[in-house]
Amino acid sequence: MKPASLRPFLPRPALRRRLLPSHRPYASTTPGPPTLQVFNDRAKHLQRERSAANSETSRAVDYLRDEVATRLCERLLDIKRNFPRVLDLGANACNIAHEAAEPSSPSSPQEPPQPLATRLGHLTSADTSPALLHRDASLPFNNLLPSHDRLVLPPASQPLPFAPHSYDAILSSLAMHWINDLPTHLSQCARILRPDSPFIAAMLGGDSLYELRTSLQLADLDRRGGVSTHVSPLADVRDMGGLLTKAGFKMLTVDVDDIVVEYPDTFALMRDLQDMGESNASLTRELAGLRREVLLANEGIYRELHGGGGQGKEGERGGCRLRFGSSI
Repeated sequence: MKPASLRPFLPRPALRRRLLPSHRPYASTTPGPPTLQVFNDRAKHLQRERSAANSETSRAVDYLRDEVATRLCERLLDIKRNFPRVLDLGANACNIAHEAAEPSSPSSPQEPPQPLATRLGHLTSADTSPALLHRDASLPFNNLLPSHDRLVLPPASQPLPFAPHSYDAILSSLAMHWINDLPTHLSQCARILRPDSPFIAAMLGGDSLYELRTSLQLADLDRRGGVSTHVSPLADVRDMGGLLTKAGFKMLTVDVDDIVVEYPDTFALMRDLQDMGESNASLTRELAGLRREVLLANEGIYRELHGGGGQGKEGERGGCRLRFGSSI
């Protein structure tokens, strides 16, 4: 007897699936090194947007950014040449543009004071915060610059929107300390610079706000029996040289400046940090904020350890350590 065939019992779509060869496209990528996520980019963006909403208060606490912008512009003035296209990367409220429009101190008494703007062809101020970037767009200094535009950048996690070799100098003032993937960011800066062009950056690092950090830790330990993250971590000066070298920069210089500011109490210090948009944005921070008993304990500990207690000093010190990295 002829054996029965199974073919009549199989549905036609099943037969077609059996007969047709299977060609499945596959796409694969080589995974790169994982990026260490330290900061909440969304939280930091909202902090900076809120800080710029009240323009008068925001300008009143720009003393640190203005001082660092002055020091950064002085370093660019030491390079005796003109710069047709300059990028201010992480411009905040265009503090560098404001400083560039001001007359600078001449190198000799015979020379008249000249603003840095006379040596700049076109200055692009770029930042991820639209509110902060355009905060001072109506102020008179904008009319003193030969050519100036503002550019809103995509989030820090996305690539910089600039063509290779498109700028003759890059400046960055107090912006890079909030970037998660700093090695990639520096590599992109090296890519968009023209050969033999300077990159000059200043960022908070190391022992900045050391006094506040230690007093909050002790207050936490005393009132809650544990320690939480209340001040965001910062890069160490020993790391910067290696990061710049890996990014492809040559002829490196990395140095440190300290700025110490006197505050009447820790509440004024933390209020200024909040108005600057520089509050803690660490992923491990407590969303509920500091408790009242911790704040009060912190004030007493800070005054005892760092306020010059018993020496007749009324103010309390808040120190910022600046890392200046430059490459030509």
